[in-house]
Amino acid sequence: MKELRVSFPFTGRVFDNGVTPKNTKAIWFVFHGYGQLAFYFLKKFEILSTLGIRVIAPEGLSRYYLKESSGRVGASWMTKEDRLTDISNYLSFLSTAYHKIKDEYELMPPVCALGFSQGAATVCRWAVSSNIPLSHLVLWAGLLPPDLELEKGQNYFNDKQVHFVYGEKDPYLNDNRFIEMDSLSSKLNINPKKWTFQGVHELDNTLLQQIADYTLRIT
Repeated sequence: MKELRVSFPFTGRVFDNGVTPKNTKAIWFVFHGYGQLAFYFLKKFEILSTLGIRVIAPEGLSRYYLKESSGRVGASWMTKEDRLTDISNYLSFLSTAYHKIKDEYELMPPVCALGFSQGAATVCRWAVSSNIPLSHLVLWAGLLPPDLELEKGQNYFNDKQVHFVYGEKDPYLNDNRFIEMDSLSSKLNINPKKWTFQGVHELDNTLLQQIADYTLRIT
């Protein structure tokens, strides 16, 4: 059996909360988790519109039915199957989306990025590989990916504020995952600011607004 590789143009979806460039105090790129869609994920950030934050939500390039062969649809950034190709594809997609937004501004406002669950690893790979000039990186219910290049990651995170946010009853996070996070943070010379809330594997509106207020103050 022989495997062939074929390259071709591909179109991905990006959703925008509609804050206009002239009213933008900051831009947040937000990355959904496994099985979510960007349109619905963006709705969870409505509170940021009132703060003058433009929210951009890209969508994973692989969509599928969540149950059997009909009904609700979700998206994924990657799976274990041919993962390096999936990563390469979404990195190219995300960098193209970033520059499309950047072209709308004479002077780019402060940029933050938030990755939820699977989106946490996605946003880290994108930020480091593309050297995106973030002021804040928020990892919500997700961890640093262990495949980041150590030296490149250390250089990138040198002047970045990293936030680690999780619900205290999140069933996907346990002591072993926290040890993994601490170990990777140490290797990358990161000292993340930690935020917690009484909840599970989800976003929390009250804490989200607190973090948003913080990022607007500390840029």
